[in-house]
This record gives sequence, structure tokens and C-alpha cells, in this order.
Amino acid sequence: MKKVFLLTASVLFVTALFAQNDTLKIDKKKKPVIDLSGRSNDHFLIQLGYAGWNGKPAGINTTGLPRSFNMYFMLDFPFKTTPKFSAAIGAGIGTDHIFFSKTYIGITDQTSALVFQDRSDTTHFKKYKLATSWLEAPIELRYSAHPETPGKGFKAAIGIKVGTLLNAHTKGKTLQNSSGQTLNSYTEKLASKKFFNTTRIVPTIRIGYGHFSLYGAYEIGNLFKAGLGPDVKPYSIGLTISGL
Repeated sequence: MKKVFLLTASVLFVTALFAQNDTLKIDKKKKPVIDLSGRSNDHFLIQLGYAGWNGKPAGINTTGLPRSFNMYFMLDFPFKTTPKFSAAIGAGIGTDHIFFSKTYIGITDQTSALVFQDRSDTTHFKKYKLATSWLEAPIELRYSAHPETPGKGFKAAIGIKVGTLLNAHTKGKTLQNSSGQTLNSYTEKLASKKFFNTTRIVPTIRIGYGHFSLYGAYEIGNLFKAGLGPDVKPYSIGLTISGL
């Protein structure tokens, strides 16, 4: 009887161990509950990056550190079944600043095509840039490893932004002669959208950790209207600060 009792107890003990192990396996298979009740759906994005023109002709003399500066306010909508994924939509302003060396860009000239003129052998501005600003509507598909705590964990996003041109202008500072001597310390600003495509579509990608991520953006179309300027496609890469 004692042997039977010990055998029965042993069987029950082993069965209990296997049952407990099976329960643990089932619990592990259950998806953890993610509480997003304390998470804000509003996000303010600030981007500072390097700007460039793909396809820029060799005769156009860019210089310095061209840059982009963008600000967007976005609403984030987590998926109910998979809250680590979300869709976001918003609006904001995107700007590009491209710098040139001893160059004149005739954006206000009454010419049939936009002129980029090398002025190294005549009067020119010491500092000269072409700036564009856009009203944009970005859309993103996002992934967050820890959606309940946006300031922590791996993040990634792919998206697209559609923009309309608000302003395009050149800005020159300090007029010099061909020898580099200052002739006049004034600033000239000329604005016109005549030669520019006024709508742009830009695919985007972001990847990072917490509130910081690296971004890339590449415009599908050309900056200038067909036949009115060089066939260049703007792009930018840089840093995003988000979740503020």
C-alpha cells in the first residue's frame, strides 16, 4: 500500500509539474496588455538636416552647408489590434536653403528659362542663397517598440508628405567686386515662384530611439518646371526630435 501511495503521489506530482508548465506556456503565448490611456496622441516634430539637389549640373556652384528645417504637428492613431503600429497625419512647414558661390539666379527675370550665372569675374554677393518654404501635410505609418512610453525604445516610420509652395526667394548679402573687396554692405532679397513647380510629393523614412531619430526625404518630382530650369530633385537627411 505504501508503494502504491508513493507511486500515485509521484504520478500526481509529475502531472502537476507538466500542467504547470503547460499553463506557463499558454500564459506566455498571450499578448501582453498595452495600456495607452496615459499616452498623448499629439506629436510635435522638429527636423534639422542637410539639403541637396540630385542631378545638379556641374556648372551650378553650390557651397557651404545647405540645410533643411521643418516643423510639423501630427496626430497619432494606434491600431487597436496591434498598438505597436500606428498611423499619423498632420500639417506643418518645410524649408530648404541652398547656398551658392559667386552666383546670380534670375528668379525675377523676364526670361524663358531660369538663369544661373557665374559672376566670379564681376560684382557678386559674398553670401548668396536660394530658399523655398512649403506648406506640407505629412502621413506616416509608425512602429514603436514601447508605445506606452514614447520616450523610450526603438521607433521607425515610413511615410509621404504633400506640399504646396509658399515662397521662393534669393537672398544676397554684402556686394563685392571680382577681387573680393566690399562695395556695399546691404542685403538684396528677390522673390518669385515663376520657374518652380508649386506642388511636391516627398517619400520619407525615420528610424531612431525615444525622442530622437534620423530621417531621410527625397522629392519624386523636379524642383523647377519642365524646360524652365535644371532637372534637379531635392533631398534631405538629418535629425528629428519628436514626441514633445
